[in-house]
Amino acid sequence: MNGPTRTASVHATRAVERSLAGRRHRSLAASVFLVYLLFSTLVGLVALFVLLFTILRDGLPYLDPTLLANAPSANPALAGARPAIIASVMIALVLIATALPIAIATAVYLEEFAPKDRWWIRLIELNIQNLAAIPSIIFGILGLAFLVRGLGLGPVLLAGALILGLQMLPTVIISAREALRAVPDSVRQGGMALGATRLQVVWREVLPAAIPGIATGSILGLSRAIGETAPLLMVGAATFVSYNPGLLTQYTVLPILIYQWIKLPQADFQGLAAAAIIVLLAILITMNGFAIWMRNRYERKW
Repeated sequence: MNGPTRTASVHATRAVERSLAGRRHRSLAASVFLVYLLFSTLVGLVALFVLLFTILRDGLPYLDPTLLANAPSANPALAGARPAIIASVMIALVLIATALPIAIATAVYLEEFAPKDRWWIRLIELNIQNLAAIPSIIFGILGLAFLVRGLGLGPVLLAGALILGLQMLPTVIISAREALRAVPDSVRQGGMALGATRLQVVWREVLPAAIPGIATGSILGLSRAIGETAPLLMVGAATFVSYNPGLLTQYTVLPILIYQWIKLPQADFQGLAAAAIIVLLAILITMNGFAIWMRNRYERKW
């Protein structure tokens, strides 16, 4: 074998060895990452199981009609969470009636109708992305300055619901846009090829096809809003309300009532707090179950 051929053979052998070494290194790194991922998941699941077990153990003995039918009281034997449950449900209904339509309409406009080359469209999209990363307490400060004091609404349930709706908007808009992007362009092109207008195609074809993703994102945003405490404390939510709230009255919600009960030294109030957590979890699980049903009901395979 002459010199050039031998040199080329040596270089080829070394290249193969380097390639095999690189593959072994990547395989080792992937294995280490997989072990770390499984360990992290296991730790999270164990912590969640322990937390749920503790809540169920402490709260189930206190989960009775008194908790659901009575108002808060200084006597733990008579204390209930009726006003907080009603307020939480009312806030959810206000969010469904106000924030969800605005968020979905915004997502449809930005994804289907907005001109992509306009600077103000890019500015709106940038602001939506930034709003999704803002801490919830900032929304509370905004609600206190603009809604409670600026518009003079006061610390009422409507003000709390509106500020939670503002916090919910970025999450729902982003998830709805992703659901709309998942619909193939062939659906749009086929509809317009048959003579339908852009609006008709979006309303009759694109939106029904995107319902599973939109519903999932909406329920996730709504679930987060129902569990928020900091924004509502900033806009003046009370810690003790003994009457059924209205849209323009003082109110309290389940997370705030749970926080108030946990601070009390009596063991019975600790049990009542655990029972209220179970009620809140039941509401959230029901909402997420509805989202799963919607997704399975309208899901399409492309």
